[in-house]
Amino acid sequence: MSSDITNTFNKNNLDAYLKELAKLFRKQNGKGATAEIVLVGGAAILVNYGFRDMTTDIDAVIHASTSMKDAINQIGDRYNLPNGWLNADFARTTSYTSKLDEFSKHYKTFSGVLQVRSISAEYLIAMKLKSGRKYKNDLSDIVGILAEHEKRGQPITWDSVDLAMRHLYQGWDGVTEDTIAFIRNVFKTGNYIEMFGQLQEQEKRARDVLVEFQQQHPNTVTKSNVDAILRQLQSHRPENIDGR
Repeated sequence: MSSDITNTFNKNNLDAYLKELAKLFRKQNGKGATAEIVLVGGAAILVNYGFRDMTTDIDAVIHASTSMKDAINQIGDRYNLPNGWLNADFARTTSYTSKLDEFSKHYKTFSGVLQVRSISAEYLIAMKLKSGRKYKNDLSDIVGILAEHEKRGQPITWDSVDLAMRHLYQGWDGVTEDTIAFIRNVFKTGNYIEMFGQLQEQEKRARDVLVEFQQQHPNTVTKSNVDAILRQLQSHRPENIDGR
């Protein structure tokens, strides 16, 4: 494997890094040691779908001994990966729930010790709805998932998404009215491919607006105020970034 510096992950190098991680974990802890990782977010998109070809870090639920953190850091150092390249930080966000394990599916086993699972389909959509960030890939990812399942002849319905929300979060509490209106409109419209491209453009513009604001007002944007700031910035723009 090349040790070139990389700031992004794709399906191929993700598998390669997980393989190296498993080999190191087994070497340090013995072949009787086991660990489990549940991929979420962009990493789950990469291993299950083809509409997004990269992510900047690997969000996961990690079930392992404390030595796994050391192994992750060593692999990061060995291949010049970004700090926190594999992390469980999302466990502090609203999209986390302990029920994710129950609704994850097997992806691959590496070196006989590292079981890798992932969230997909309506459960990944539910997580994206719970997060609902207009400046990330949450909304376009939702539509991308719907488009791929429709293409496979396995369409996802409103009812299945609603059930996933209830399984993971006991309902829709905490999902913004804008986000609920968005997903209802998506199912009503049904033109997933066209909508996917539009959302990607809107998300990029939203990111650009926030980056410009952050440059002008350092240390101002936080997780708790970012949506309000983005709405205020958008209201002063000639175009409506939300497209609604």
